[in-house]
Amino acid sequence: MTHIVHPYSFRLGILRNWKSRWFDVKDFKKFLKGDVLAREWLEERTRGMYVDSIEIERSKDVIRIIIKTSRPGLLIGRKGEGIEKIKKETEKFFKKAGISGTYRKIEFVVEEVVKPEMQSAIVAQMMAESLEKRFPFRRVMKQTIEKVMANRGVKGVKVVLSGRLGGAEMSRREWLSQGKMPLQTLRADVDFAKARAHLPYGDIGVKVWIYKEE
Repeated sequence: MTHIVHPYSFRLGILRNWKSRWFDVKDFKKFLKGDVLAREWLEERTRGMYVDSIEIERSKDVIRIIIKTSRPGLLIGRKGEGIEKIKKETEKFFKKAGISGTYRKIEFVVEEVVKPEMQSAIVAQMMAESLEKRFPFRRVMKQTIEKVMANRGVKGVKVVLSGRLGGAEMSRREWLSQGKMPLQTLRADVDFAKARAHLPYGDIGVKVWIYKEE
């Protein structure tokens, strides 16, 4: 039997860094729970803003949340109103979830993603958005691959859709790929992400692999 390994965790310490950067023996369980819940909540809250990744850094008194997005203006808002609103909502969420008291201040850092078509998380969100707008799934897959492969640093791409495609009675899995995809080569920079398209007849799962230069 095959053993499936997540492409991100497979390359941790070699090509990738941890998305949560802190160390604490005493409150490890509490901090880990807080990071998981906060990341899930923020991903849902920033849906549609093309967020690539959410990284969390902790010091003694400060939690720093780094959001990488291709739409920083949409996230920050006019005169910083948007990010301030998210900050207040995050503080409320921490208290409600019972993970408050481990910090004094929350800081948000917004970083712009220059080439969104090279980031699998953003590409997966784009595909999910197109499917929710009721575009034909085959056209979405083909156009996505063409857009990604148009970037100079990309050597291969693979997309997979699974669910009730086209509103069919029975769910199925369709995939399309172009170029190379060396999943077992550690030095190969393979970016992977998943997303969901919410449709009236059920969710459609989206998976994207992008192979960049070694």
